[in-house]
Amino acid sequence: MINRLKNKVVVSVQAMPSEPLYLEKCMAAMMKSVVKGGAGGLRVAGVRDVKNAKQLFDIPVIGITKPEVIPPNWQEIVYITPELKDVIALVEAGADIIAFDGTQRKRPNGATLGEIIKYIKINKRVSMADISTVEEGLKAAEAGADMLSTTLSGYTLESPLKNDGPDFELLEELVKKVEVPVVLEGRIWEPEEVDRAFELGAHCVVIGSAITRPQLITKRFVQRKNKRIKS
Repeated sequence: MINRLKNKVVVSVQAMPSEPLYLEKCMAAMMKSVVKGGAGGLRVAGVRDVKNAKQLFDIPVIGITKPEVIPPNWQEIVYITPELKDVIALVEAGADIIAFDGTQRKRPNGATLGEIIKYIKINKRVSMADISTVEEGLKAAEAGADMLSTTLSGYTLESPLKNDGPDFELLEELVKKVEVPVVLEGRIWEPEEVDRAFELGAHCVVIGSAITRPQLITKRFVQRKNKRIKS
């Protein structure tokens, strides 16, 4: 499964329950669209979309769970596949790869990173640790994670946002220091950024908002227009 993602563009097809695209038929249509466009894998949230992705396509499916409403203190807490029950639900739904918060922060209800990785391995699935710093990546790899992803860079208290683009520095450092594949995810907006990621050694690249979040795409254009008017 890891080899099938090598040099692929993976698309994150997600929406929050409060957003129009969260409807099941909308998410399925979005998945079909990106796969038709050449996506080599999907990253989806929740049992419903994992099951649909597995039924519709023969490509790797990365599954996660997230709360229906992201809390105000989201930078401080673990909310991506935080507990063992979330992992169990994704395994039962058929996810090929299970992504989870791979930081060293405290998890709810006493869950541990080691337990999560162990359960994923027992069920013969691939474990992907979403991290935000080099240290977190090293510790997640030591704990047995099969893959690392830069997903949380810029979204934790431990990793202040440096700019509006991908964290190439984190990718480059991890590629040098760990043996497991490293995925670039987060704030990828341009094809040239994908090229650079692979040049730096990324195993694959996950793109989300630039493809599947029309409200954010629109916002970027509007902000650019407003900036031009002010200047």
